[in-house]
Amino acid sequence: MNDYKKIVEELLNYADIRVNGDRPWDIQVHNEQLYSRVLKDGSIGFGESYMDGWWDCGQLDELFHRIIRVDLESKIKKKFRVLYGVLVARLSNPETKSRAFREVARHYNVGNDLFRCMLDKRMVYSCGYWKNAKNLEEAQEAKLDLVCKKVGMKPGMKLLDIGCGWGSLAKYAAERYGANVVGITVSKEQAEFARESCKGLPVEIRLQDYRDVEGKFDAIVSLGMFEHVGPKNYRRFMEIVHGCLDDEGVFLLHTIVRNVAGETDPWIKKYIFPVGVTPTLEQIATSAERQFVIEDIHNFGEYYDKTLMAWFRNFQRSWPVLKNKYDNVFKRMWDYYMCASAGCYRARDSQVLQIVMTKTGRGQPNCRFS
Repeated sequence: MNDYKKIVEELLNYADIRVNGDRPWDIQVHNEQLYSRVLKDGSIGFGESYMDGWWDCGQLDELFHRIIRVDLESKIKKKFRVLYGVLVARLSNPETKSRAFREVARHYNVGNDLFRCMLDKRMVYSCGYWKNAKNLEEAQEAKLDLVCKKVGMKPGMKLLDIGCGWGSLAKYAAERYGANVVGITVSKEQAEFARESCKGLPVEIRLQDYRDVEGKFDAIVSLGMFEHVGPKNYRRFMEIVHGCLDDEGVFLLHTIVRNVAGETDPWIKKYIFPVGVTPTLEQIATSAERQFVIEDIHNFGEYYDKTLMAWFRNFQRSWPVLKNKYDNVFKRMWDYYMCASAGCYRARDSQVLQIVMTKTGRGQPNCRFS
């Protein structure tokens, strides 16, 4: 056990993290079996042992910022089971249509009460735009307005919102810009909430996979959904959007991208997004070849740290109410998810891009905002 502890302590030392130290980002170990579990099971062992209460940290987000900033993973030799996981991912296509409804919806159906407590009043579950914003509400409204302006939204325009979530963009575009909106989601709870929220507006919410969409639209937007498409389906996604977009229309893709191609963190894949795969900019550009002209690329990944920490604070404030439905293991899982993600963006290991595309290269003059 002492040998395991020594190895873990040496690894953490690269990130200036101490075991049982007195700084906010140091870890406090409650179970000495942690060391062997982490060395045996890697990311999953680290996350699950936190969920089990084997260790704590006063500032989880800063812990992960430090771990990711020094690329601690590269200092650990990769084992065969990791290579096997990569091989399976390359040969299979887990993001099939049937699995999309089952697995993607599992995260978004966890409970509207949770997301209502955690998110802003519009229930926007993607990175806010904090350039001139003072709080989460302002940041999310600024993001929705930015999106509408980039696609040249005008009264009467037909907008397709792929992965519409709880209907935040659909409602905003209809109320503020007079758009006619079709929103699609694979989450039953999201669809029911969005229909109620958008009642009385020219908005249609469909429980539908993107592969089943038909019709023509003046503008198409996808906010935080492309991460669930999967590399095997990127080209097909672009072909579908191309087929549904008017020749003079604008497509805006808002997505997380990673700096280097690779696999989703095993713990995140197991507990948060079972079929989530974060693309690279190269993969997106390649899938768009001969389909779209890329008009603009706007990176505001630095703002996801602020967004996630705002969600985290909302979650903490709401826990006295939420604990009546969710247990402490869920709370520790959710804390870990949000803080690990915030640390990732603070270290700039991943980015958030808004990519504006047109079919003809004759985009709206106001679609360039970066």
